[in-house]
Amino acid sequence: MEHTALIEKITSIIEQIRPYLQQDGGDIQFIELTPENIVRVQLRGACGSCPHAKITLKHMVEATIMEQCPEIKGVEDINLG
Repeated sequence: MEHTALIEKITSIIEQIRPYLQQDGGDIQFIELTPENIVRVQLRGACGSCPHAKITLKHMVEATIMEQCPEIKGVEDINLG
């Protein structure tokens, strides 16, 4: 899939995930898609300081994106490193 089309698909997936995070006072923002096909996001609000942020990132965000975009190698939060 072309880089721009892939970004559009990823941002669409993030928009679908966002309401679930907002229910708990959090949010998510797409930052970039790296040349290595790593999606970089920023968890914000309650998600930015939640001790379960890494679990949310891996089990909800990363799993959903990688399921729909198999070419993605992973998802990283810019705040978690």
